[in-house]
Order: sequence, then structure tokens, then C-alpha cells
Amino acid sequence: MPSADQFLTHFASPRGFRQAFVREGLGGAPLLLLHGWPETKRIWWRNIAPLAKAGFEVIVPDLRGFGESDLPPDGFQDVPSHARDLHALVHHQLGHESVVVVGSDMGGAVLQELALRFPGFVSRIVIFNSPLPYDREAMAGLRTRGALESGDYYRRQGQDADALAAELRSEGERRRYIATFYTSRFWCHPGAFDSEAVDFMTEPFADAARLRASFKVYESVYDAAARSEPATYRAEKRIEVETLILYGPSDHVMPPDWDRMAAIVFPNHVGPFLVRDAGHFLQWEQPELLNGAVRGFCRDLL
Repeated sequence: MPSADQFLTHFASPRGFRQAFVREGLGGAPLLLLHGWPETKRIWWRNIAPLAKAGFEVIVPDLRGFGESDLPPDGFQDVPSHARDLHALVHHQLGHESVVVVGSDMGGAVLQELALRFPGFVSRIVIFNSPLPYDREAMAGLRTRGALESGDYYRRQGQDADALAAELRSEGERRRYIATFYTSRFWCHPGAFDSEAVDFMTEPFADAARLRASFKVYESVYDAAARSEPATYRAEKRIEVETLILYGPSDHVMPPDWDRMAAIVFPNHVGPFLVRDAGHFLQWEQPELLNGAVRGFCRDLL
């Protein structure tokens, strides 16, 4: 079974709460790995050591309210809050002027916000299976919506979060709910997560307060009161940072033409490349491929 103490966890408080992060390969090229939902830094356990060995300083945070990071005192868990936290951690606390960022799911939204809100801070991007701003004109004719039946969780977590949290009364019920995203909801390639891996990924969500707080990013989509400030990334924006686009097509929550949509949002791109036998959790499903892709994309920095 994967071990939670495989890597040393550090803590810093640059934004008024204690943020947890792994930092391996000190002195290498700065590389920030961002998890999404329902994930924590543990989703990167198959990437940290190989990327540190390749010459990166690998920085892997738990976003505010996730994993070992504190619940934020201001109560916000929207994309701009996460982006400001990470800039404060990597730039102000750890002293890096710029960083390569890899992200998916919510982490992909956060890296877009980082790139636009803090120009020059994000030097390169590797993105896969993430939310993207919808440009009606530029994306006309593309299949830009995931399967309708796959979005029930999104609506409930965004619009009915208290009732959903109340239904998940025990640790076992909360973990079983999270487990469906690694198994029966068809987010990943069949069999990508065995029972030990599912246990490892769901354990941080067993706590009722933390699971409820994790829904807040979805609430921020529907309710302006749940947003700390307006997001910077939106449909008319293009992110000119050099970007490697990967796509795990076994993912049935993302739009079928996600790769083509990403090529519009990131015009200065390499790819898109479709990754066989992978879906939403490409970093766990095909770690060797992702690790090699990041090394190759950034070989001049190493």
C-alpha cells in the first residue's frame, strides 16, 4: 500500500493558515505539481521521486483545506484564493522568481489563474484533463460538454452541498463517496486504482469538515458570495506561456474535444497528445509517461 510518510511534509504560513507541502530535489529547477478534486498531494506520489532525480526541485502542496493543510480562516476555497496561496508559498516563502507548473482538474484551473494573475511567474505549463474557459465563437463545432449523467456530483456539490454532506454521516460513507470517482464514475481507465490505492486516496476525505469544505470550490461557480474576488482567467483570455497539452481520453467527465479546446486556450502549445489507457488521473495512471514528458519538455532547464 502507498505510504503517507513516503515523503517529508513541510509547513509554512505565508497567507494566515498552515499550508502543507512536499519539497524534494532542493536546488533543482522549480516544478510545482497541483492536485485537483477529489485529490491531495498524494496523487503525485508516483511522480515526485523520478522528477526530483531528473533535476527538478519538486514542490507539491496540499491546497488550502485539503490533506494536511489547514482550513483557511477566511472560509474561501475558490480558484483565486488557491492561486494567491501558491504564489505566496513558492515566490515569497521559497524564493522562486518563476516556476514550471503541472496541473489537472482544479489544479489546472489554478495554474491558469496563476499564469494570468502573476505575469512571468509561470514559466511553462503542463496541463491535462482540467476545466477550461468556454469561448463560444472559437470553440464552435467542438464537443465542449461532458456526458450529462457525469455532472450530477458537480451540481450537488455546487448547489446542494449542505444536504449532500449531511447524507454522508460516517467516515465510511464519506470515503465510499470519494471512492466512486476513482472507480465506478468512469473518470479513469478501468482498473487504474486497486483497493489499496483507493484507500490511500480517500483517507484524507474521511473528516466531515474537510469533505464539506472541499465542496466550496464548486459552490464558488454558482454563488458570487463564495468567491474571494473575480477570477482572472475567462473566455476571452489566451495564455501565451509555452504549454504541453496531454489528454487522458478514458475520462468521461471531461468534454470529448477537450484536447482541441485546450489548444485554443493555450495557443503557444506542444501537442495535444492523447495518452493511451489513461483518464482523469494521468499522473497516477501513466506516471512514467508523464514524468518523461515533463523531463523532455523542460530538458533545457535541467
